[in-house]
Amino acid sequence: MDLQGYLSSKPEAEEAYPFGPQAQVFRVQGKLFALVFQRAGCECINLKCDPQEAVGLRDLFAAVSPGYHMNKRHWNTVRNDGSLPEGELQRLIDQSYALVVKGLARAVRQGLEARHGHDVLYRGAAGGI
Repeated sequence: MDLQGYLSSKPEAEEAYPFGPQAQVFRVQGKLFALVFQRAGCECINLKCDPQEAVGLRDLFAAVSPGYHMNKRHWNTVRNDGSLPEGELQRLIDQSYALVVKGLARAVRQGLEARHGHDVLYRGAAGGI
């Protein structure tokens, strides 16, 4: 999977390097939903996750661990080493994006929903956000 391409394809996603060239940040309306970096020679991505699901994913997949340099309750680090099924990685990205959109100010969120549609913004989100 083209990780950067998939992240960039999210509605109104913006790419930035606020922490230097080694950390690629993806934001929606200024809020981070993914952070791509190299760790121990492997590409990794930090993604927001429902706290209860985050623990289960860590138990289920060796490639998923508590968020590196992030709030470990709400963020996971996923090693993009090919061991996690591509569909699951896409679902985790979709969920991270949806959780961040859900947390935006109401007017901003409603503007995104009007421009892109509810289903596009909340694809793959747990509990049908």
